[in-house]
Amino acid sequence: MRDESKPAYLDQLIAKLHDGTAVIGIIGLGYVGLPLTLRYSEAGFRVLGIDIDSAKVEKLNRGESYIENIPANSICAARSVGFQATTDFARACEADALIICVPTPLNPYREPDLSFVLGTVDALLSFIRPGQLVSLESTTYPGTTEEELRPRLESRGFVVGRDVFLVFSPEREDPGNPDFETRTIPKICGGSTAACLEAGVALYESAIDRVVPVTSTRAAELTKLLENIHRAVNIGLVNEMKIIADKMEIDIHEVIRAAATKPFGFTAYYPGPGLGGHCIPIDPFYLTWKARQYGVHTRFIELAGEINSEMPHWVVGKVTDALNQRKRSVMGSRILVLGISYKKDVEDMRESPSVELMELLRDKGAHVDYSDPHVPVFPRMREHYFDLSSIPLTPESLASYDLVLLATSHSAFDYEMIRDHANLIVDTRGVYLECLPHIVKA
Repeated sequence: MRDESKPAYLDQLIAKLHDGTAVIGIIGLGYVGLPLTLRYSEAGFRVLGIDIDSAKVEKLNRGESYIENIPANSICAARSVGFQATTDFARACEADALIICVPTPLNPYREPDLSFVLGTVDALLSFIRPGQLVSLESTTYPGTTEEELRPRLESRGFVVGRDVFLVFSPEREDPGNPDFETRTIPKICGGSTAACLEAGVALYESAIDRVVPVTSTRAAELTKLLENIHRAVNIGLVNEMKIIADKMEIDIHEVIRAAATKPFGFTAYYPGPGLGGHCIPIDPFYLTWKARQYGVHTRFIELAGEINSEMPHWVVGKVTDALNQRKRSVMGSRILVLGISYKKDVEDMRESPSVELMELLRDKGAHVDYSDPHVPVFPRMREHYFDLSSIPLTPESLASYDLVLLATSHSAFDYEMIRDHANLIVDTRGVYLECLPHIVKA
């Protein structure tokens, strides 16, 4: 990080952040951007939200929410203190700080797709003015901020760290987690220069309880990847342990519960039908792709990825075996998938393994339905689609299916009723502790 004399714009920006008069611009109003919007509104800032989705913008300006765990009254409260949403990128010049919260998916070759980030920055460039702070929160590989964003800002003639300020601060949202909220989750922040870092810390400490500065944007980018790769590798380990335990006719969930009683040296991770969400299935590939540029083969990370990506196929194998024991084939069977969001008690379906399970079973000739109280109608997704609505769970509806596949263990499900009325259950989440003839643990 280069040393420099403190630029005039920095004092002006920090003063506005400290006294609450700064305007905060949030670009991308999804699962990351919208909670951040509400937090800055709660902290007393006027927030300008920018999104390319006109339907989202119209809902927000009517005081409505499109994320299940964000109530409409929170949107109305933000509106009452000045929050506005728009599709007009030209209004970015009104903001003192611009926080970019857009997707960073993988392309079909499992390589980083920065098109949303770069498209957003390119759309903003004409409207960025001296004295603004730009923060990227989208998860990405180390070097993105310096190699992609900084040159674009400098192409306007700005000197980063003097005229404009650039930081990377990875999002850490966990939708549906009642124990943490945006304000209480510590915020990592790395700057392109010392002045950039000072501006970034001032931005986030005005709304977040604890800000953790690091020495560079690259360190902040790698921090986010380490957090999620740590989870992906450990989930891969426990998924492999599940396969071993299944062969040995041992309940892996019983083993994990027992191991978790050790007060040191063990952290419980739980197996499932595959990885879901916008981070854990994707982030490892951002690092493995970048590591290849340095001649490093990330064998450990890639092996965990292989294990996790194979879990839906392993579960379908268990479904096939369970039906075979009943002298039924997958083809022609009626299968009800319970829970199609990627995690418990949310409606978020990004990278959900349940959807892959549905597709695999459909490809084998099964008649597939689903029940999910958080997803009443199967949404249009970029790569997946079923023309289905959620099936209400009743004793009669459960009994009409040859097999019920428990994929996401929502709290709203009546597990006792499911147990008592389903003909055959394949449980991928360890919900049922008892050993019953019609319950198969997968």
